[in-house]
Amino acid sequence: MPYANGRTYHDADSHFMELGDWLVQYADPDLRDRIRPLHLGGAGAAAGQAVAAAAGRRGDPAAARSLEERLMETKGWAALGAFDPTERSRALDLLGFSKQLVFSTFAATQFFGDDLDLLYGGARAHNRGMAEFCAADERLVAVGFVPWGDPVRALAEADEAIRLGCGAILVPSAPPRDQSPFHTDYHPFWRLLEETGVPFMLHIGGGGRPLRRAFHENGKPPITDFLGGGENIRSKDYMCLHNPPEIFLSCMLLDGMFETFPRLRGGCIEQGAMWVVPWLRRLDLAVEGFSRTEPALRLPRRPSDYVHGHLWFTPFPNEPVGWMIEQAGEDLFLFSSDYPHPEGGRDPLGRFERSLEGLPEAAIERFYAGNFADMMAL
Repeated sequence: MPYANGRTYHDADSHFMELGDWLVQYADPDLRDRIRPLHLGGAGAAAGQAVAAAAGRRGDPAAARSLEERLMETKGWAALGAFDPTERSRALDLLGFSKQLVFSTFAATQFFGDDLDLLYGGARAHNRGMAEFCAADERLVAVGFVPWGDPVRALAEADEAIRLGCGAILVPSAPPRDQSPFHTDYHPFWRLLEETGVPFMLHIGGGGRPLRRAFHENGKPPITDFLGGGENIRSKDYMCLHNPPEIFLSCMLLDGMFETFPRLRGGCIEQGAMWVVPWLRRLDLAVEGFSRTEPALRLPRRPSDYVHGHLWFTPFPNEPVGWMIEQAGEDLFLFSSDYPHPEGGRDPLGRFERSLEGLPEAAIERFYAGNFADMMAL
């Protein structure tokens, strides 16, 4: 019996685990020697060994079969379907998910920066690879990546990613240096997403580190994360990791982007969602307090009203999802597993189930499948 059964489950967050030679093979020939090595500094102490072991088991059917028995226990590069598309389809059979968004993990470290040729060339290579990984299984939805920095190139790479088959476009939640992502120069990019029905995505890491490193320098022994490194989420990071997407989406709403592009949709993934409840009220307070001196805020609807039908959010399994639905509505939140990342835990479904106890069946169905279908226009 699959891990998830008895209803339809759409998974709004899963990952592809890159091997060291993955991105280069998709890059244009004149760019290949400029692609940086895969940087694993944020992956914990044993990441290098894990990548080497994963590369060593490529194409080994016996190793894949042994992983089926440890589907929810084995994580990272060692997991079933972490980097092999045939294995991933088998993993989906065992997981029981009908759809699954697939994000990369560390690939952006190989090209992200101020060199626009490397930045956009690396993004194109990334999108080719993600589209190919997901191409053979209609349950897998490839998430392409389009960086800010050049509105013309951003439009071109979004168009190419969609042509390749990417079903969603990840964008950084940190703005470019000199203009907003909602500047009119970027409107052709947003118009393309609206016209093609492809949603944008925000994901953890896309806004950099919201917590200044100095807060970890407190004169006490250094704190490592549960993966054994010091670069992933710790308690202090957890308290503010929602800040970049909250700022991004606030500016998007206050700039009237969903009035300008009424069919545009987007998801905020792996950044928690409990913050959404007070944020909805704070958005409306901002308009009430500043619309007299900022005429652009005088939109036909309250900003919180634009959130519904345009934006969706993935809670962490430890968040009180039932309470959040009661407070903010049943149309905003999405189930996610984070497979095969260890942060997803061994039983995310069980933790969500306990939080949803007592809610109407319609609200539960929307959490597990209906809201994802709305976001993706299935």
